[in-house]
Amino acid sequence: MTHTFYKYQGTGNDFVFIDNRQLTFNKKDAKYIAFLCDRRFGIGADGLILLENDDATDFKMVYFNADGNESSMCGNGGRCIVAFAKFLNIIDSKTTFIAIDGLHHATIENNYVKLQMQDVEAIENYTEHTFLNTGSPHHVTMVTNLKTFNVKEEGAKIRYGTPYNEAGSNVNFVEQVNDNTFGVRTYERGVEDETLSCGTGVTAVALAMHNKGITAKNEVELNVEGGVLKVSFEAHNQGYKNIWLQGPAHQVFKGEIVQ
Repeated sequence: MTHTFYKYQGTGNDFVFIDNRQLTFNKKDAKYIAFLCDRRFGIGADGLILLENDDATDFKMVYFNADGNESSMCGNGGRCIVAFAKFLNIIDSKTTFIAIDGLHHATIENNYVKLQMQDVEAIENYTEHTFLNTGSPHHVTMVTNLKTFNVKEEGAKIRYGTPYNEAGSNVNFVEQVNDNTFGVRTYERGVEDETLSCGTGVTAVALAMHNKGITAKNEVELNVEGGVLKVSFEAHNQGYKNIWLQGPAHQVFKGEIVQ
């Protein structure tokens, strides 16, 4: 079988997209999904995303990590699938869609996507780090000299360490730039390496920095290796609501690959 695919990137976080509304793609073939994401033998991407029909919303998002396993929510992938849905003429400038973590609202204008994330009800603050779930689990810790920091080595230690163990956590390393701007580098589980950007990761960083009183702003700018993202939010009880992840999403190319 030949699959038509599309490559999208959002601040360097890149994904293979397949229109699976006819349910022709075998979602159980983890080996093939990992092959598609392989940067030497396949297409190359941080993950695979399928767009499928949904009875209650405009479409459904099904996300797989580069290791071939279906995973938790991907923020940049969520932004990119909105751009993909617009390209397919499924939506215009506004949409609602369903993902593994529930319902999402989004808008798109000139390849700039604003994606509403799930509310965060609780944040765990520790001496050296913060932990929270923004659709995916995230460990957030501040460092100095972020530019030269060994993200892959140090991130792997935390990702596999106590208390995360086999399930693991994404790991974000943060350095403050000014009152409402932070540099972020992220080690992603499933990719098992640093990615150029992580949408749920920068969302976690923005909320963690506000929760710890490091910023008082309710819109935070995040400088990632692949560009700039923004996160806005409202504090609510012990957590946050009305959380929006904002940034560009672009189609890179289209192709065909044989299974």
